[in-house]
Amino acid sequence: MSVSIIVKGYPRLSETFIAQEILAFQNAGLALQIVSLRHPTERSVHEMHRHITAPVLYLPEYLQDDPARVAAARRIAKTLPGYAAAKAAYDADWARDRSVSRARRWGQAAVLAAELPADTRLLYVHYLHTPASVARYASLMTGIPYAFSAHAKDIYTTPSWDLTQKMAGAAWGTTCTRANWEFLAALHPAREQLELVYHGLDLTRFPPAPRRSATPPLTIVSVCRAVEKKGLGDLLSALAKLPRDLDWRFEHIGGGALTKRLKRRAETLGIAERITFHGSQPQDAVIEAYRRADVFVLASRIAKNGDRDGLPNVIMEAMAMGLPVVATDVSAIPEIVTEETGVLVAPQSPPALADAIMTLARDPARRARMGEAAAVRVREHFSPAPGIATLLRRIESTVGGRIAA
Repeated sequence: MSVSIIVKGYPRLSETFIAQEILAFQNAGLALQIVSLRHPTERSVHEMHRHITAPVLYLPEYLQDDPARVAAARRIAKTLPGYAAAKAAYDADWARDRSVSRARRWGQAAVLAAELPADTRLLYVHYLHTPASVARYASLMTGIPYAFSAHAKDIYTTPSWDLTQKMAGAAWGTTCTRANWEFLAALHPAREQLELVYHGLDLTRFPPAPRRSATPPLTIVSVCRAVEKKGLGDLLSALAKLPRDLDWRFEHIGGGALTKRLKRRAETLGIAERITFHGSQPQDAVIEAYRRADVFVLASRIAKNGDRDGLPNVIMEAMAMGLPVVATDVSAIPEIVTEETGVLVAPQSPPALADAIMTLARDPARRARMGEAAAVRVREHFSPAPGIATLLRRIESTVGGRIAA
C-alpha cells in the first residue's frame, strides 16, 4: 500500500519542512509517491532532496501543454465509480469560481485519478488551496481518501466556503501553528478532525552554533523569498535608519519577484554597498550564512491579499544556529520567538525594527544570551519527532494498517 503526497511544486528550496517530512516518512518505511502540480523552477536542491527516493509524478501544469495525456485521462476518469460525484462537486465550485485555475485543477485531478498507482490508499496533500482542489476531486473520482496539511498562504487567501468544504471532505487534517488551528477550527464542521502539528526542525542537519565575536561589523541576515508578505522593503527602510557610526552588513538569501525592486530601493536609500543579495541558495550555503551572522531578522507583514507567514522554518533554523531574532508579531511568530530569544515589533514599522536591531547591535552580551536561549528553545520544544509520530499514526489509522515499503 502506498501514500501519494501532493504538492504544488517539487522540489522547492523554500519548502524544507515538506522535504524533511517526506524524508522522515521514507525512513519510517512508508511507500510513497510524490505528485507535483508543476515542475521545479530552481536549479539547486537541498541535500535532503538527494536522499528522497520516492518517484515523482508531474501533472501537466497547463492542460494545453499535453492535450493527448489530458484527453486520455478524462476518458479513464469518466469510467471511475465516483466521477459523477466529483463532477457535481466541480460544477458547484465552478458556479462560485469561474477561473482558469479552477478548470486547470479539474483537468489535473483527472490525470491524477487516471495515473495513480493501483495500490494507493491515501492522498496526503500539502496546502489547502489549489493542491487540495486537485486532491479533493481525485479522491471523489477514485474513492481514495485524502488528508491535508495546511500552512499559511493557502489558508488566508482561500475563500471560507472553499476551506470548509475541503476540510469537510477530508479524512483528517493538520496545521502547523496554533494561530492557524484557531482560524480553521472556526470553519471546520468536525473540528476534532483538525490537529495542531508543529513541523519542528531536524537538528541533525545543523552543526553546533558557533562562538561569535563582538568585533564589527554587525552582520544581519534574512532568509526569505522576496515577496510582499516578507516585508523586505520595511527592513531596508529600517536599515537606512541605523546610526551612521554603526558598522553593519546585511545579507539576504532567497529568490522572488521583488528582488530587482529591492536592489533599486537599497540604492535609493544609500545603503546598497552594505548589502549582498545572494538569491536562492541550497541548505549548506544558508547554514554558512547563519554562521557568519550576528542577528537574524524577518520583517513579516500581512500582504494586501491576506497572505501571511505561518511559523517560518527559517526562524527555527536561525535559532538552532544560536542567533537572536528580530521579527514582527505576525501570525504564529510569537509562538516561537520569546523575550528570552529575540525582540518582536509591530509589522510595517521600520522605526521600531531599526530600534530593535540597534538595541542588539549595542549589546553583544545580550545577543549571546538570546542566541543560547534560542538554540535551547528549538531543541526542547520544536523537535520534529512528535509531529512525525502523529502523522504516521493518522496515516496508519486511515489505511487500516502499517504501510511498509
